[in-house]
Order: sequence, then C-alpha cells, then structure tokens
Amino acid sequence: MDRQTIRNWAPDDRPREKLIKQGASALSDAELISILLGTGTRNSTAVDIARAVLNAAQNDLVALGKLDIHSLRRIKGMGVAKSLNLLAALELGRRRRSSEATDSPVISRSANAFEHFLPRLGDLHHEEFWVMMLSRRNKVIGISRVSEGGISYTAVDPKKVFGIALENKSAAIIVAHNHPSGSTLPSEEDMRLTRKLVMAGKNLELPVIDHLIITQSGYFSFADEGKLESG
Repeated sequence: MDRQTIRNWAPDDRPREKLIKQGASALSDAELISILLGTGTRNSTAVDIARAVLNAAQNDLVALGKLDIHSLRRIKGMGVAKSLNLLAALELGRRRRSSEATDSPVISRSANAFEHFLPRLGDLHHEEFWVMMLSRRNKVIGISRVSEGGISYTAVDPKKVFGIALENKSAAIIVAHNHPSGSTLPSEEDMRLTRKLVMAGKNLELPVIDHLIITQSGYFSFADEGKLESG
C-alpha cells in the first residue's frame, strides 16, 4: 500500500468513503482527524499525520483538546491551515458540550452544575473563576466568567461576583473555578474565599449554594463535603 496517497487505498479503507457509507462512528480517531486535515504531504498521508497528532497527545482526546497552535505546528506535517482546522473542530466540540449542558433547566445536585462548568473550565491551562446564576426554582439564568489568572491562582473580587448576580436578578448562585493541576483538593485560599462569599451572600440575601473546584476528571463540591459554611 502506498503510504503517500490515500487515493491508492481500497475504497472501503479511505476515511471519506468510509464516513459516507458507514457513518462517523465507524471511523477511528486518526481517520476522523485526517478528514479535518484534508491532505497529507509528499511523504505522509493525512492519516499518518493524524496518528502523529494523537501520539503527541498520548492518544488521549482530552489531552488533544488542550494543545494550542504552537504545539500542533511542531508536529511534522501540521501547518497553519491544518492546525487551525483541528483547533476549530475541537472548539465546536466544546461548545456543543456546553450547549447540551445548558439544556438541563434545573440544578438539583452538584453533578448538574459540574456538567455546566466542565466545558468552560476543564481544558484550561490557567485558572478562571465563574458564577452561575439561578432562579428561585434553581433554573439556570446564566453563567458568567468573573476573572482569569495564572496556572495556580486567579484573583476574585466578591463585589464583582455579586454585582453580576444582582444584575441578572439571581435568587441564588453557584461559583466555580478550575485547578489546571488536576487536583480537586481546595487550597487555604479557596477555603478563605468560600467563607467570604458565603458571608457576603447571607448579608445580601443572595445565597451561595455551592462552590465547585473543576478538573477534567472530576470535581470537589464544598456543599457535598459539608464545607460550604465553614469553608
């Protein structure tokens, strides 16, 4: 089999023809990525390049979603156009996931909130702090980013958190931030901030019903762990 051109492959082995006849679920990750890349190079097919991309992410689609254009362009065969096509597809996947999460109208438990926050925070290499606004029936009114910072810290102004919530006529809020390190354990600063927000919420009669620490693989809920009051 000539590795330099997919046109020489048997029709049933060609990713595009396979997609048309059998559907997207029949294709491997490398074959799906090769369709996004479009073409190969003189020495490599699009599938070869796709496999190299997956190898760069340790064959982990979560890790792949965290690669930036500079990381992708270091892979042999990945120029600007191919890198942008892949990044655009990954971003669409994140947005679809976010839209699907938003379809859940009521937050009844921490897992529901996690589903909303994960698409926004799970893949980030820096910390961000977000607030979810809820109605009296715990329906999601909106979700807004409050701040963004570095790898291990982001400054949070409680006045901004509650300013956004009051502007949206919220009855209650859930706050969340991510830990790029992958650890769900709260830091001392996380606990101090939680105490401060809970106290401010009581004074404003706008309760903070949970604070989540988000990672790609899981989360920590101050409410579930009985630490919302004490931080």
